[in-house]
Amino acid sequence: MRVVVIGGDAAGGSAASTIKRQLKDAVEVVVLEQQPWTSYSACGIPYWIAGQTDGLDALIARTPEQHRANGLDLHTNVAATAIDPQRRTVSAGEHEYSYDHLVLATGATPVRPPIPGLDLPGIHNIHTLQDGLDSIADLADQRPVRALVVGGGYVGIEMAEACLDRGLNTTLIDMAEEPMTSLDPDMGRLVHESLVKAGVEVRMRTPLEEFLADGDGRVTAARTGGGEIPTDVVFLGMGVRPRTELAMAAGVTPGHTGAIETDLHQRVLGLDGHVWAAGDCVQTYDRVSSTQKYLPLGTHANKQGRILGMNIAGTAARFAGVVGTAITKFMDTEIARTGLGEHEATELGHDVRTATITATTASGYMPQASPITVKLIGEPGGRLLGGQIVGGPGSGKRIDVIATALFAGLSVPDILGLDLAYVPPLSPVWDPVQAAARVLLGRLR
Repeated sequence: MRVVVIGGDAAGGSAASTIKRQLKDAVEVVVLEQQPWTSYSACGIPYWIAGQTDGLDALIARTPEQHRANGLDLHTNVAATAIDPQRRTVSAGEHEYSYDHLVLATGATPVRPPIPGLDLPGIHNIHTLQDGLDSIADLADQRPVRALVVGGGYVGIEMAEACLDRGLNTTLIDMAEEPMTSLDPDMGRLVHESLVKAGVEVRMRTPLEEFLADGDGRVTAARTGGGEIPTDVVFLGMGVRPRTELAMAAGVTPGHTGAIETDLHQRVLGLDGHVWAAGDCVQTYDRVSSTQKYLPLGTHANKQGRILGMNIAGTAARFAGVVGTAITKFMDTEIARTGLGEHEATELGHDVRTATITATTASGYMPQASPITVKLIGEPGGRLLGGQIVGGPGSGKRIDVIATALFAGLSVPDILGLDLAYVPPLSPVWDPVQAAARVLLGRLR
């Protein structure tokens, strides 16, 4: 049996390795990766640019050489150009590869609106290792003083921190009401305040109209709805979209999110059953809303790749879905969310109740205690719908308690009764999550 995998990062690498590990010499696994690197942490790129890691090699989980040593027929710097589902072939340049099973792990690509000047020198995406190399080289060569970050989401927040770590005068712009639109605006406001406190100039509700260049053609300013912003370097964090062009050309019909639609085994719907997909190119089942969503995260990609590989290898497995958990940080502020936000829950028809509490991450008399704000969202009857956390060190990973409760279908009273750990240096006697659950329970009743 021959399996061809298009994409050698999180989903593709996980799928290929799982298939080869289970079937050994009974399968030939061909991997086509258009970059020179495989299985790397894109999430680590902002911290690499900031100088917080040991360099490029620290971000690579498994090199092409390691994959080949494990039996994969891996080709780097090779881009697939066409798929023929009838003949079961993949074309890549002058080469053609036949397959018994095809895995689409084509990932995502940065959103790039039609903004004049977007391709000027000095403007950087933060998506691939090459983007990281280009950014670091540009910072070293040009020695900029001013930086502009476009986008107030995860990448934008992380790049604002990287710019501050680099000693740059940093401005962040976004069209939204508050940063981090995956949070409710009241929680996003806390992130906004943290950015300003650290020295970032934040301009919300600011549409980007054009990038301007100097006489050498390098970016020198951004024209926005709020006036011109001078800058020496720009980092884009405007989100990503699924890379599906290859699949669409082969006859795959996208789901309502624009991403590839699969069943819970990661088999692509609408084809002959021999094409599979996983990672940032697919839409994913959300257990809380019972809908399909586009949630491009490395955690999902690795899990989906493993599930896909098990199914191809003959071990029946299903991807259990997600609850929308995500986390990041800006300086000492940790930011996390899971489940439905207040607005989304209302749009879906839930009778929404919320509770927001401010507490400390440790007992208040301990010197390491830092502030934490927890927001829980539920509905009468006790159902938990979501949660958000913004706070100091020790805050963010508490989101995992809420995420586990959502995944397991626990109610708000169930959270209140959980046997959570307590010791004064690490938690108050009532953990902040349970303190929020107690307030929410009163409102649900």
